[in-house]
Amino acid sequence: MTPYMNHLALCRALLFDMDGTLVDSKDAVESAWTAWARDNDLDPAAVLSVCHGPDAATTVKRFLPNISPAELASHVAAHLERECADTSGVRPAPGARQLVEWMHDCDMPWAVVTNAHRRLAVARLGAAGIRPPVIVSFDDVERGKPEPDGYLLGVRRLGAEPRKAAAVEDSSSGLEAARAAGMVVVGVGGAQPADVVCSDLYELHRLLAETVVRRCS
Repeated sequence: MTPYMNHLALCRALLFDMDGTLVDSKDAVESAWTAWARDNDLDPAAVLSVCHGPDAATTVKRFLPNISPAELASHVAAHLERECADTSGVRPAPGARQLVEWMHDCDMPWAVVTNAHRRLAVARLGAAGIRPPVIVSFDDVERGKPEPDGYLLGVRRLGAEPRKAAAVEDSSSGLEAARAAGMVVVGVGGAQPADVVCSDLYELHRLLAETVVRRCS
């Protein structure tokens, strides 16, 4: 058994980040943030370099640090409306549908844990044709990633233990959150540092399928 499979052999539940991990929403994310940057006389390239992973408020505050709480809330609300209105180009990440089908067939508990607001998570997952049994959104926790709150809530809702669950992520903030939650950390798209590093969900599916066969044999 490979070191990767040793880590995955412990897992009795899987939790996934949404954008960039389970759902390919890169075009939609960047279109919305490009529009926001231009509306606020900011360099779109600078905004796009940091907008993937953090919640919307964190990105807004990074570029507009002196705005009031009311102004911040207004920016976030307007940005959410823009993102929910445009899901064109949103699609499942490579291998996502096959992995979801495998988890269903194996009765593997799974969830989505995202820094997106619930409305946006439902819109993007729906556009990609993915319907998770459990969604933990930014609305459900006091602190988003890189804090572990979302993942800890997710494993509780699945009835699992953190050390027997794997979190699948593509961003540094997500990897940090999963590690802080005490979970097996899976990086996709080469994201590191992680306990398991996969090029995509096809590779993760293969590793999980092999691990379950070995575990049950």
